[in-house]
Amino acid sequence: MPAASAIRTLIVDDQLTMRALIRTSLQQIGVRDIEEAPDGEAALRAVITKPVHLVISDFNMPNLDGLGLLRGIRAHPPIAKTAFIMLTGRADRELVQRAVQYGVNNYLVKPFTTQQLKEKMESVFGPLT
Repeated sequence: MPAASAIRTLIVDDQLTMRALIRTSLQQIGVRDIEEAPDGEAALRAVITKPVHLVISDFNMPNLDGLGLLRGIRAHPPIAKTAFIMLTGRADRELVQRAVQYGVNNYLVKPFTTQQLKEKMESVFGPLT
């Protein structure tokens, strides 16, 4: 049962306001160690340099989208087991299936609530204390 405060998290979204919303929700859950990246390319560099426990990533971003980021993380053995939650406004079946195929741990559709984010995290890590 991990403590939320022990989960190092990287938020990846090209919209500053969305990163701020996700950060606020994570802080309400108890997560304290939070990094941010504006796109998948920057996120992949960041997570290779300083591994995290959880990546929460938007799908639709410039440079490298969420699926590309997921594939990049899964293809790099030192970080391949990093938990990954895809956060997007698109809930179409094809995107969900591709994310699952590439090894996504969970999926969250915008708009979301703090409680929904907590439930998705708990389905990955178990109950948060």
